[in-house]
Amino acid sequence: MADKVSIEISKELYEKLERALKSYEGFNSVEELVEFILNEFVSEEEQGDVYSPEEEEEIKKRLKSLGYL
Repeated sequence: MADKVSIEISKELYEKLERALKSYEGFNSVEELVEFILNEFVSEEEQGDVYSPEEEEEIKKRLKSLGYL
């Protein structure tokens, strides 16, 4: 098991997360949910750019043609 450290969040947020857990299966505690969310956040940051500059330009062209840009 990995070493753990404590972090603090507001009681209000903790209680909201407790209520949210009732709607989701797979998490046994607020701590598990928070760790999952933070792992997802870190994974997204580590991936860096998802699209190449050429792909980004093509996406911008498509969005502009659809009137979004």
